[in-house]
Amino acid sequence: MSGWQWVKLVGNFLNLSTVAGAAVGVIGRASFSRGPRGLVFANGYKLRFPVAGAFTIGNVVLSKHPRSYFDNPALVRHEERHSWQYFWLIGLPMLPFYGVAVVISFLLTGDPASRNLFERLADLKEGGYVERPIQPIGKTVTQAFTGLRSRPKGP
Repeated sequence: MSGWQWVKLVGNFLNLSTVAGAAVGVIGRASFSRGPRGLVFANGYKLRFPVAGAFTIGNVVLSKHPRSYFDNPALVRHEERHSWQYFWLIGLPMLPFYGVAVVISFLLTGDPASRNLFERLADLKEGGYVERPIQPIGKTVTQAFTGLRSRPKGP
């Protein structure tokens, strides 16, 4: 690890974001392993929320997938950028800011990532996202309600 990665590792521990990430991993019954660049991988995450291939809290990268999912260096770089975002935003304040960015992106594009500032700064493509164009808000609202009506009803 570089000196700056050590600074991020310690900073995200002190701002409690990595501690929160570890707690979420424990609650989600994930298996922990050491990753590169001061990251900790929490694989086999069992909870249904959030819906993502991987998500980062502090220096903990959580995923429902096996450890081999992180054999993709671009994905690891993307998730490490998120860990830096926690560092610069002094930890857990990142979560509500990220939530606002999801809403803005969804309203603009119908997609939670395309115009999400945090995903764009982490590199959309390296995170496996496709950039969708900005569309009229009416189309976004129609898509949202059509999606809700087309979901199968549970038992």
